[in-house]
Amino acid sequence: MTGAGAPAASRALRSQGRRTVRRLLEAGVEVLAAKGYHAARVDDVVRAASTSHGTFYRYFANKDDLFRALLVEVGEAMGEHAESLGPLTADDAGREELRRWLVGFARLYDRFAPVVRAWVEAEMDTDQFGRVGADVLAGFAGILTERIEAADGPVDDPASAAIVVVAMIERANYYAAVGHLAIDPEPLADSLAAAVHAALFGISTPRVSH
Repeated sequence: MTGAGAPAASRALRSQGRRTVRRLLEAGVEVLAAKGYHAARVDDVVRAASTSHGTFYRYFANKDDLFRALLVEVGEAMGEHAESLGPLTADDAGREELRRWLVGFARLYDRFAPVVRAWVEAEMDTDQFGRVGADVLAGFAGILTERIEAADGPVDDPASAAIVVVAMIERANYYAAVGHLAIDPEPLADSLAAAVHAALFGISTPRVSH
């Protein structure tokens, strides 16, 4: 589980403290979903968590500190998912592995949609959140680069190809999460798997039906 913010970073938390941090983080997601990053206030988080301002400031320095902790949690979850991608191959098994991985990514993205939306909103005003986001996407691109290199396909520049793939799947899932695309995770994963597989192996890939 993601740790607390700056005020608690130097001390080990007991089980009750960890539960309080968890409650504050979940309240933060609830408030971000309802109000967005700019309108959210510590008062809102305290109210949603049914706790006190004193308790909040025992674990987090301010709203940004809480949001930073949420971003780290998102980054950790996405990093774990990135590592779960199996070998990429030019056959049906390779395309199905891509699809499985992309369905998981879509569900993870949907789970953290309020944080992702707030992250995009906050990036306009501060570089610190942009750096966190860049680190998350760079980690994803690194894993994909390794898988593309191991696939030994026709791609000349695996690192560049990985960046393009990450940009495509991240934006598609972002648009779905914020409601700009009316599409469920599985059909979105079908389309993305077919497109990515074709781009990596230069072959025609029929849509996977389930």
